[in-house]
Amino acid sequence: MRKFIAAAVLAVFAMAAVPQVTYSATPAEQELLVKKKKAAEAKRQAEKKKAAAAQKAAEEKKKKEALARKAAADKKKKDLAARKAKEEKQKAALQAKRKKAAEQRQLARRDALCDGLLECLFGKPRSGVQRASFASSGRRAADRPTSEVVAWNEGEKYAPGSIVVKTPERALYLVMENGEARRYSVGVGRDGFQWSGNSRIVDKQEWPTWRPPQVMIEREAAKGHFLPAVMEGGPENPLGARALYIGGTMYRIHGTNNAASIGGAVSSGCIRMMNSDVIDLYERVDLGAKVYVYQ
Repeated sequence: MRKFIAAAVLAVFAMAAVPQVTYSATPAEQELLVKKKKAAEAKRQAEKKKAAAAQKAAEEKKKKEALARKAAADKKKKDLAARKAKEEKQKAALQAKRKKAAEQRQLARRDALCDGLLECLFGKPRSGVQRASFASSGRRAADRPTSEVVAWNEGEKYAPGSIVVKTPERALYLVMENGEARRYSVGVGRDGFQWSGNSRIVDKQEWPTWRPPQVMIEREAAKGHFLPAVMEGGPENPLGARALYIGGTMYRIHGTNNAASIGGAVSSGCIRMMNSDVIDLYERVDLGAKVYVYQ
């Protein structure tokens, strides 16, 4: 056993005494190694560049697809707008056609019932209608007063002195205090000429001069009827004895030379009253009074 141990110790010492051998690569081997490293780096760079190009191409494709979707949506919107415009145009043409047909029917009925343009538009004094003389002007006007004081709870919504026209009732109310109003029968706009809104009385005229608006002159001229540019005030004037002008509009509250028209839908938008009524209203209403017209 001792011999075995001694032999082992000697072997260990022998191995420790053997010198270490160091290996150095040859220049050719070193050059090959460098080339391999460069090739590996070039491969990595190429793969990186390829991945970047693929990502850019995907982004470009996505962008083109988004633009295509937007173009399709815009085209759809444009087509919808064009279709809607076409439908609106067709609808407007149909309404214009119906309106023209209605005007032609109305004109035919009017021509069958009256003689002359002024009679058809405003009416001439009818035989048997009583004329009354008004001292303030020395003129004559049809006289059939309709005013009456009534209990009117709606008047609480308006200031005293306000004028309220109820088109369906063919009535004009002058608001008073204590829930009362003075009610007058009136003529209102015929079909197609009725309106609603609120304004103020901006002017008052006795025996006003009538100057037909250009739109009326042109409308009647197209039908072969020619209105005078100016008609001086007087009993034969369609505006009657008094006129109260409604601000911001072409409309007036005025008298008439056709008592039979009161209570009907007969005017081109103005509110028509008996001459005696409009004179009464004229004296009671101040400039600046509020006016409310309802359909």
